[in-house]
Amino acid sequence: MAWSTSQLAELAGTTLKTVRHYHKIGLLDEPERAANGYKRYGVNHLVRLLRIRRLVDLGVHLSDIPSVEAADETGELILRGLDAELAASIERQQRMRRELAAILDNRASIDLPADFRALADELPEAQRSLLLAYSSFLTPAAMSALKEQLSAPRSDVGAQFESLPADAPEDVRRQLAVRLAPEARNQQKDHPFLGDLEASSRRKGAITQSVVVQALVEFYNEAQLDVLRRVHELLSQDDAAGE
Repeated sequence: MAWSTSQLAELAGTTLKTVRHYHKIGLLDEPERAANGYKRYGVNHLVRLLRIRRLVDLGVHLSDIPSVEAADETGELILRGLDAELAASIERQQRMRRELAAILDNRASIDLPADFRALADELPEAQRSLLLAYSSFLTPAAMSALKEQLSAPRSDVGAQFESLPADAPEDVRRQLAVRLAPEARNQQKDHPFLGDLEASSRRKGAITQSVVVQALVEFYNEAQLDVLRRVHELLSQDDAAGE
């Protein structure tokens, strides 16, 4: 009992075009032909075709199949390489599932880098967006330090700054800056990178500065930006006096 090309393809769960392609590149031997000129495939062709399909389904490139079948050193390296790729893919998919679960549990976590999702409920929206922007240039070590700094309980003066309205009067801004400056100084002592983000950046200086400036302007209002400028001036004055 012999089969036609289409029957062989159907038995192997593939297509007529694929069978012809395997013939063309030499992976599948041509069968004998009947008196009428039609190809006559036997079970040996079916087994060969199924073997090829199995290797293809495992990710083996057609050009690598002869080496894998030879069971030599090259074939083993090919299979180990595929195994490593699959392991990395599985790890990536598991990480994606964890992140999706976190987002389903708390939509606010979508506004934060993955490692910061536990802080989603603790941080105001502006700070979450700022962190996400900073993750585009800060090194993993700097982001880890930033996470540690933000994990500490928020102070009253920090909460006041986050809720400061855009029309806050000048005296409120000045007093808030005076109260905020010592806290900013302590944060810089505990996390020196906060005083020089460029030194902890994975990007060029100009790019880093552009992200910082645009993020601050976008996510903080006029009064908050004024307080930050005043805090910077106070810290600079202290540094100058210390010299």
